[in-house]
Amino acid sequence: MAKALQQGATIGILGGGQLGRMLSVAASRLGFKTHIFEPGANPPAGQVADQVTTAAYEDTAALTAFANAVDVITFEFENIPADALDTLEKIRPVLPARNALATSQDRITEKAFLTNLGVEVAPYANIESDADVAAAMESVGAPSIMKTRRFGYDGKGQSRLKSIDDGASAWNELGNTPSVLEGFIDFSREISVIGARSQSGEVVCFDPGENVHRDGILHTTTLPAAISGSLRMDAVLLTGKILNALEYVGVMGVELFVTPNGLLVNEIAPRVHNSGHWTQNGCVIDQFEQHIRAVAGWPLGNGERHSNVVMTNLIGDEVLDVETLSADASVGVHLYGKAEAKAGRKMGHVNKISPKTA
Repeated sequence: MAKALQQGATIGILGGGQLGRMLSVAASRLGFKTHIFEPGANPPAGQVADQVTTAAYEDTAALTAFANAVDVITFEFENIPADALDTLEKIRPVLPARNALATSQDRITEKAFLTNLGVEVAPYANIESDADVAAAMESVGAPSIMKTRRFGYDGKGQSRLKSIDDGASAWNELGNTPSVLEGFIDFSREISVIGARSQSGEVVCFDPGENVHRDGILHTTTLPAAISGSLRMDAVLLTGKILNALEYVGVMGVELFVTPNGLLVNEIAPRVHNSGHWTQNGCVIDQFEQHIRAVAGWPLGNGERHSNVVMTNLIGDEVLDVETLSADASVGVHLYGKAEAKAGRKMGHVNKISPKTA
């Protein structure tokens, strides 16, 4: 295990979006500095970080200088090019390790990993050609959903199929890029668990939250989830199993479906997660501080929830109503510092808390 970072150390963060911003804020509370590496100019995280490098992930010289300027490197999104990781890992540790990234960057790789671990996933089939489309439609059928194997998020890179005749058009809609066809699941609700694992192997999980999506984007996460105590325990144990199998270090989001036959994993995200934003006002140690603690080699917080919470994303011009929202004394407001409120763009979120009931 690496030596714990001391106050004043610098944590490098790949990606400068809202997750990088909130990681930087959490790091500063613990006495750390942050250095953002982001290809785009003026990223939200740059408003709160100590330093920003604006360069492409293909810029080996910039990556090298960045790595030499920090003590450990983490990231706020999954799709980091392998060549960039090759450069960075020669100089500084990257946490979580790249095996977690490789697993989650490709939906087929992720599903194979989970299946080999004995975790239930939706029926699926790999698609790389026109012939694969026909075979997938025969094995998985419809209704179903076709997703690109890489780079999809917030409803992007996917197409819903109502009948088996929709396979070819969906494949064309996704640009004939390698994809996965997933069968629809009979589920009563979607939940997610935010789990953390330290460098010493300690695992701590937050309570499962219940998620509702709107137009393919997470709308609300509610705590506590309306599930039994035994299902809560199953979800936490399953998350711990995944973290340990990857020898993971940091925070991970695990999305699950509650089905008549138990829990089924939808996907894993090797980073802090939108469905964990409720922890900022519902726990003493939130998911962002938990992640910083893990990659810095510190002990994890206990993650105990002290309140009921409803987290609501502010999408597009919903952020313009923040003055009204902030008038509610039970609401915590979290804005991302983005310059323009575009349709479908996450501009912030609010956490409405109430006394803990379960």
